[in-house]
Amino acid sequence: MRNTSEEGQGLKRQLNPMHVWAIAFGCIIGWGSFINPGKKFLPNSGVAGTAIAMLLGALVMIIIAFSYAYLIPKYPKAGGEFTFTKNSYGKTAAYFCGWFLVAAYLTNVPMNSTAIGLIVDGLDGPADILKFGFHYTIAGFDVYMGEMLFAMAILILFGVLNILGVKKAGFVQTVLAALLGVSVITLTVAALISSKASLSNLAPLWGFDKSAAIEAATNGTYTSVDEFAHSGSMGIASAILATFAIAPWAFVGFDTIPQAAEEFKFSYKKVSFIMIIAIIFGCFVYTANNTIAAAALQNWPDLIVNSEGTPWLLLTAAERLLGLPGKILVGVAVSCAVLSGIMGFYLASSRLMYSMSRDGYLPAVFGKVHPKFGTPVNAMIFCIVISLSGPILGREALGWFVDMSAIGASIGYFFTCAATLTTMKRDGDGSAFLKIMAVVGVIFSVAFMVLQLIPIPGLSGVHFGKESYIMLIVWIVLGAAFYLKQRKQFATE
Repeated sequence: MRNTSEEGQGLKRQLNPMHVWAIAFGCIIGWGSFINPGKKFLPNSGVAGTAIAMLLGALVMIIIAFSYAYLIPKYPKAGGEFTFTKNSYGKTAAYFCGWFLVAAYLTNVPMNSTAIGLIVDGLDGPADILKFGFHYTIAGFDVYMGEMLFAMAILILFGVLNILGVKKAGFVQTVLAALLGVSVITLTVAALISSKASLSNLAPLWGFDKSAAIEAATNGTYTSVDEFAHSGSMGIASAILATFAIAPWAFVGFDTIPQAAEEFKFSYKKVSFIMIIAIIFGCFVYTANNTIAAAALQNWPDLIVNSEGTPWLLLTAAERLLGLPGKILVGVAVSCAVLSGIMGFYLASSRLMYSMSRDGYLPAVFGKVHPKFGTPVNAMIFCIVISLSGPILGREALGWFVDMSAIGASIGYFFTCAATLTTMKRDGDGSAFLKIMAVVGVIFSVAFMVLQLIPIPGLSGVHFGKESYIMLIVWIVLGAAFYLKQRKQFATE
């Protein structure tokens, strides 16, 4: 077994509870919580469907979090779910879990990077200062050299910051997470007291079928998309499940906490509380952003269908509520969300790859720790290089990354809850309550995977799209290639 820590090059314990909460919350809330009201949440689930789905999703994540809190003190090593699985089910299962967790974490970095250009475009109005140089189109979205270079610069900057030390990264993450929370709370208060926001604007509460709405407006069945949408075309079950199915993506982030377990400088008894608070904060932000976007915009169904690309409804709503200050407020919030997401998932991805390399599951080069800063430098550089794909693919790739992250997180949740049951039986400890929570976690993890991968009649907008299936196949092929190459190097159990 390669063990860099025995050579005096292990990770350094520099993270306090606030740092860890900020990492979890910053990972949970990224760009998707601000753009998905127009892209996924409102059309697929409406206000009511999204709110119920997020509450249910948060409840399930809290149930799953009990398993993490039980296993972290037993296996306080970087790697999280990968480490849990290795100690419970052996080499192959650990590799399978770890490989898909890399997808869950690492896809979130390029996903957040696609937002950087849109933030600038949204705040600078018609100037489009980043839309210069050569450009091309992917999935109907124009990718410009200016946006690409700016986003790449941010990715490299925050990657370097992660290399320079986890304490510096933790401090920056805490500042970003605090600003994000304050900004969303301020916007929520503004929506509650403003006369421009109305409960009547929340309809259709359960979303609508975009394709059917366009067809109905075109053939004259309805005079407009808005009229069709308000007729109530989306079923309640379909509306809730469409968003509930991606709850693993929405809340992925609380589970990054065990990835940094070797760098905690506090008692592991605090882990469950930190996780639960991060999940609750995340649920509030998702629900608040979606509800504010609808409440302030009377014709949001028309905006969704008739906008070029994906409409940034929350920005439009904030500007209507507060004018320029509202626009700036959203700009601050989403910038903090994007940057904290990049920072947090960089940390989680690199620690996971470091842990897998240390035990021989990935090439030895990823297990190198910087002698001065105590960070997995080569794993971090690899994460930076892979993340640069985000600016190249453009913003419409967001949905593909969401799906990949959701399936990876679901697999991680499944193995963690299953490992809890196995460890409890082996060690003869734990409680009846924990056992029930772990069983429920296993059931929901499987349900998430089924909803994501298998088309179910009557449930539109739930399962993977074609591009997501292609990305999944490519990731499986790459994983199989690494497995065949490295399996002889796996650490001896």
